[in-house]
Amino acid sequence: MTLPRRAALRRSLALLLAAPQLVRGANIVAVRLWPAHDYTRVTIESDQPLAAQHLLTEAPYRLVVDIDGLELSPALRELVGQVRPDDPYIAGVRVGQYQPRVVRLVFDLKQLVRPQQFALAPVRPYQNRLVLDLYPIEEPDPLLALVREREAAAQSTRDELGALIARIDQRAPRAVDAAASAASAPAAVTPSASPISSAPAPAVASTPAPARRPPPLTAAERHRVDRLLIVAVDPGHGGEDPGAIGPTGLREKDVVLALGLALRERLDALPATRVMMTRDADFFVPLGERVRKARRVQADLFVSLHADAFLRPQARGASVFALSTKGASSAAARWMAERENAADAVGGVNVAQGRDAQLMLAMAEMSTAAQIKDSLKLGHEVLTRIGRVGALHKGEVEQAAFAVLKAPDIPSILVESAFISNPDEEARLRDPAYRERLVEALTQAIHRYLERNPPLERRQREA
Repeated sequence: MTLPRRAALRRSLALLLAAPQLVRGANIVAVRLWPAHDYTRVTIESDQPLAAQHLLTEAPYRLVVDIDGLELSPALRELVGQVRPDDPYIAGVRVGQYQPRVVRLVFDLKQLVRPQQFALAPVRPYQNRLVLDLYPIEEPDPLLALVREREAAAQSTRDELGALIARIDQRAPRAVDAAASAASAPAAVTPSASPISSAPAPAVASTPAPARRPPPLTAAERHRVDRLLIVAVDPGHGGEDPGAIGPTGLREKDVVLALGLALRERLDALPATRVMMTRDADFFVPLGERVRKARRVQADLFVSLHADAFLRPQARGASVFALSTKGASSAAARWMAERENAADAVGGVNVAQGRDAQLMLAMAEMSTAAQIKDSLKLGHEVLTRIGRVGALHKGEVEQAAFAVLKAPDIPSILVESAFISNPDEEARLRDPAYRERLVEALTQAIHRYLERNPPLERRQREA
């Protein structure tokens, strides 16, 4: 056999041996499902980009997803077992080989959804990701949710605002009954994400039937409603974005969620105060959406909770940050801001929408000196109190261009509760007693700030 013929034979043999790998296509690395009342996310991670198409069907409600270039694998079948009974959108999922090299996923839905499909390029620690976000058709009204939470609290505590709501209800029973009937859709249940559980989400209100207009509030009643204080509590990271991870595996997203839920419980116990959580379970919220949520409920304060890591494990101590539009107050503050601002890339944002990027630009332009001044006052109160619980990284409020602090009309701070990368501080963050003392310090600081700096009365709204 001649040399050219031998070389040709070797090339042909190599192609034949490689053929099964070429047919197999992308390899599935992992599948993950993140249920929450805001939306449910399905993530399929692979070693190559995936192409998919989806369609919705009614009677019954189903979402059908066809993924090209795939053979059915055990990793994909794991998705079936990840569906939880309390998922507000997905009742079940089936996985099968629809055609050669086409895998079909069929999601049985509990309600009609507004799906968004997009792909994410590799970013540490993930490879290629195909993402399906299942949103409700109608976005819940967060102010309505706060009122309903207050109504529920009034059933047991009969607090001042609850008693007022009850009197208004008695004065206008027909209007209230009509609104309650219109909002009678089942409430979506928030999953109990380890290591904490969450409260049920509010029902979505539809347009009420025509009803008799309730009598206008008296001046005294209106004043008491206007005194309701709303604090936006923002546990950082979540879902696909674990945040920083400690030496023994403690995840930032779990620590700050536990802190946020405990802080909500303490603040809700204060007179005429209500907390809006940007997330109350283990799911991802884009930075711009966190700001938008706070503005939708006209929050008086915004407190973002974190437990960051640093390059050196010796770094220790809590920090408090406010917004800066003129550069960071230190190199460390700039480094932390850049790290936190990268959360969207890790958590996964649908850039095709473009809303978050535009919102961040608008927020940067609208941010005012007054907001920063008030944020520094709030930050000083918090820093003073948490300094009595543990060590401080720096004895003054630092400033940097944190994207999550850019609400132009809400005093906003970011609290780094500790360096989770420090073994000693990671151990403290695991300790429920330490977290309780930290939450108590945050509660006292927020309450003292609101007493010293009462928010302006809210815009009056006609019923």
